[in-house]
Amino acid sequence: MRRWRDADRDPFAAMNADPEVMRYFPAALDRAASDAGVDRIEEFFEARGFGLWALEVADSGEFIGFTGLNPMPDGVPGAGGMEVGWRLARRAWHHGYATEAAAAAVDVGFTGAGLDQIWSMTAVLNEPSQAVMRRLGMTPYEYFDHPRIDLGHALRPHVVYRLPSPSGLAD
Repeated sequence: MRRWRDADRDPFAAMNADPEVMRYFPAALDRAASDAGVDRIEEFFEARGFGLWALEVADSGEFIGFTGLNPMPDGVPGAGGMEVGWRLARRAWHHGYATEAAAAAVDVGFTGAGLDQIWSMTAVLNEPSQAVMRRLGMTPYEYFDHPRIDLGHALRPHVVYRLPSPSGLAD
């Protein structure tokens, strides 16, 4: 996990344009939207000191995606809290990278940022991400219809998971 580099923009855009990677999102992202995402990530890092880190394979330095902490959006359970999230290129799937990196991000959230709880959400159909959430020790908190996804869309039903701090500060 590291801060973003300009060299990450091309592989990040390719990942975000991959329909298989983006199958649990309403749409793939074009290059402009992908670059704007990197800019927002870096602005959040500057403001908070943490955020969504670029992921690379330790041995090769190959960019494979991101993981980290990001604010939960308005209008969903857990709004205002911090979410652990990830997105990996297809070639990085099924190697344990998402769980390993997300666990490191959770540790930063609890020990570094002093969060009292961490959230994560996804489409109900996204069983792979829910499996990562469960491996992190998270439990389902609430099912809801995502307000930014059109009525009737297969991805509108969402689930939010929650993980209280090991210190027991969350209610």
